Amino acid sequence: MIIAPSLLAADFGRFAAETIRADKAKADWLHLDIMDGHFVPNISFGPEVVRVLRPLTQMKFDVHLMCSRPEILLERFAKAGADHAIVHVELTDRVTSLLWKIRSLGMKVGLAINPPTAISNVAPFLDQIDQLLIMTVNPGFGGQPFISEMLPKVQQAYEWRKEKGLEYRIEVDGGITLATAAECARVGANTFVSGTALFGHRQMRRAVQKMRELTRKESRYDFAEASAKIG
Repeated sequence: MIIAPSLLAADFGRFAAETIRADKAKADWLHLDIMDGHFVPNISFGPEVVRVLRPLTQMKFDVHLMCSRPEILLERFAKAGADHAIVHVELTDRVTSLLWKIRSLGMKVGLAINPPTAISNVAPFLDQIDQLLIMTVNPGFGGQPFISEMLPKVQQAYEWRKEKGLEYRIEVDGGITLATAAECARVGANTFVSGTALFGHRQMRRAVQKMRELTRKESRYDFAEASAKIG
């Protein structure tokens, strides 16, 4: 189980301290939501934040590009120290070239899907990705309630993964609390992006540990068998 606190829920005036706090809490990844004000109606931060935070931790930086033109940012994020880059299937005919570009830059390849989009849209790309991010809220703002209707998408992603013998991680993001993380784990998620429930917790290490233990307990995965790679 991978636990990835979302920097969007951190104190924007204390990014360095908040990153160190997530590191000390033994989180696996740091999730960074990049918003351009066009693909989603909000603006967050850019490659410079990744560059400044990179020396502070060995956590993997999981960069989620909620952008209309991610192609102009990929190289900059790679140089800044991003480990993973996630683009959206809603970019349609550009997806294949974007996935190739991410791989060519040495980053792990991620594909995201928004709540209104049919899960069938990701099927052609499953053998090209390292992680599939299923949005469980409509992207753009933190603190939204979990959309339980997304659970069948997670389950379908798990079934495809098993049927095709693939190893992409199944990541969920949006309204992820202890309770909803457990729900997602039951249907096949193994990577959990959580903002407010982790950064908003006074004892973050305890919250991370509890989420990891609970999702592992509820997981569909057989941990005696090989599972998706963490890196």
